[in-house]
Amino acid sequence: MRPVILLLVAVLSPLLGAAPSRAAVRIEVAADRPGAAVSPTMWGVFFEDINYGADGGLYPERVKNRSFEFADPMMGWTISTPVGKGMGAVTVASTSPLHAKNPKFLRLELPQNGGVRLANEGFFGVAVEKGERYRFSIACRCDAAVPPEIEVTILGKEGRPLGSGVIRGLQPGWKSREVMVRSTATDPKARLVVTVTGTGNVDLDMVSLFPVKTWKDRAGGLRSDMVQLLADLKPGFIRFPGGCIVEGHHLALRYQWKETIGPISERKLLVNRWNSEFKHRPAPDYYQSFGLGFFEYFQLCEDLGSEPLPILNCGMACQFNTGELVPMNELEPYLQDALDLIEFANGPTSSPWGQRRAAMGHPEPFGLKMIGIGNEQWGPQYVERYAAFSKVLKARHPEIRLIASAGPRPADDLFHFLWPKLRELRADIVDEHCYDRPAWFFDSASRYDGYDRAGPKVFMGEYAAQSDKVVSVLNRNNWECALAEAAFMTGLERNADVVVTSSYAPLFGHEEGWQWRPNLIWADNLRSYGTPNYYVQQLFSRNRGDRMVPVAIQGQVPATAAAPGLYASATRDDSAGELILKVVNSAPGAVKAEIALTGIRRVGRAGKAIILRSDDLRAENSLEQPQRVAPVTETWRPTGPVFIREFPKWSMTVLRLPVKR
Repeated sequence: MRPVILLLVAVLSPLLGAAPSRAAVRIEVAADRPGAAVSPTMWGVFFEDINYGADGGLYPERVKNRSFEFADPMMGWTISTPVGKGMGAVTVASTSPLHAKNPKFLRLELPQNGGVRLANEGFFGVAVEKGERYRFSIACRCDAAVPPEIEVTILGKEGRPLGSGVIRGLQPGWKSREVMVRSTATDPKARLVVTVTGTGNVDLDMVSLFPVKTWKDRAGGLRSDMVQLLADLKPGFIRFPGGCIVEGHHLALRYQWKETIGPISERKLLVNRWNSEFKHRPAPDYYQSFGLGFFEYFQLCEDLGSEPLPILNCGMACQFNTGELVPMNELEPYLQDALDLIEFANGPTSSPWGQRRAAMGHPEPFGLKMIGIGNEQWGPQYVERYAAFSKVLKARHPEIRLIASAGPRPADDLFHFLWPKLRELRADIVDEHCYDRPAWFFDSASRYDGYDRAGPKVFMGEYAAQSDKVVSVLNRNNWECALAEAAFMTGLERNADVVVTSSYAPLFGHEEGWQWRPNLIWADNLRSYGTPNYYVQQLFSRNRGDRMVPVAIQGQVPATAAAPGLYASATRDDSAGELILKVVNSAPGAVKAEIALTGIRRVGRAGKAIILRSDDLRAENSLEQPQRVAPVTETWRPTGPVFIREFPKWSMTVLRLPVKR
């Protein structure tokens, strides 16, 4: 027999107070009785452009309002006169624009020996790093006999120039020009200054300052450190683009994937749904440039080996806002968008949308297998629209699994109305959401034990423990919340014959620009870090297994928030011949547990333990202490197929054990 690796995840969950004395608990793992398959998409990530997760985050454009398309065309910009020059006139124009989808541009009218100085504040500053190069580009045209000159300067927070470049030889027609600028210092709060001097009229658009160093060094690509944190999770899927931005406050403001592909100058800017959602966290400068669009999402999935999971609008605006509906007899364009998306992702290059994909540099199909119909809809209006999508898509593309919404909460009247309807419609997967206090997660590890095994399957598509309450500015990514989620996740895995996908939400938060907390990953302009919740997700995702294995816990009542104890799940990796056991303990003190591996003859010597823990339930990671709660690996050698292990209080432990059956 090949060696089998035993993976033990033990999570000790939180209740404050002294640890009670208790007898040792016995955990039996039926290693010789594997069950249903664990989906490769069991653990994934949910991306939404909230908290400046795209513009100002994952999409590292340094210029805010680069195409002057915000409601206030000059938001993010200031205008002044260069020293020694006559002041030029600045107007926002729209005659003969660079592209009709972004019609506004700046017109500078320079008098004899005149000039205009434009400064951009960036996203919470223009962030630059010492020694790194930045590509400044601008679309411009000029009618002067002697073309004016454009000087580009990165100005540090203290007013010191950190790098510069010059563009000369402007032409009458629109043309994109660029120059490389190298920064001489690191400054997260610099500004970009564009100075135009000379005589005549100059039109400017699509002003950009972009780092050369990006993920995979792609021009206009994604921010490397943030993508690396995703890559380190090894997500089975990436859900995009949301979230509530799929719906929009009004249908006119919904996310439309076709507007997010093609040349950057042809992607139509849209106000972000989170721009004005929360009065206590206003974000008037929050727009979507769609530099991160559907092509880039698919490309990111391919880079990370993750399944793409796009979510499409189903003809309903956000029901927390207007709830605007497309009449059923006008739903056809929405249905066509879904069909065209499948063709864009999977179609041959001879098809119209496959040809569009190929023109963007990817002739090979992306291999789309799943689509979400609506984000977080509810009620009979959603059911009839889902039914329309299902009828069309299942007839044309039976190979695509459809994900239906079960509403925003996990057990209310909306939820109980939807589930029977979706079962009647034979939905492939139903998307459940829950944001609640840690106690809900401790109490819900058995949630799926009684679900109908005949289907539909479950996508736990949005969940996160809230240290205070939903939408509270006081919510924290602390260890108590992460530990509660870990306990809950053993229940997801233990019911892998029902739960086939799951994802924490939201994914990213900017330290200065968030609208919602908690979030899995936090960042400022130059740094990023994973929360304790991130490391819980990582340990589960990187130690998934292929097949469930029965586990029984003896010597305790079933663990809950009020009765702390052990939670457990087990899987086996068929291809590698590895057995994986995960155990969660919510006791506030160290616990000794006897582990019995039935059907195992011998345990090898090359074991190791990966421990994630903190003695402080309020512990958080931060930019200054990104590893305060992070996994630590140590070698460990068990005595045989029956052994005792002491687990520290409030900890998650991964034990990897070579065994033979």
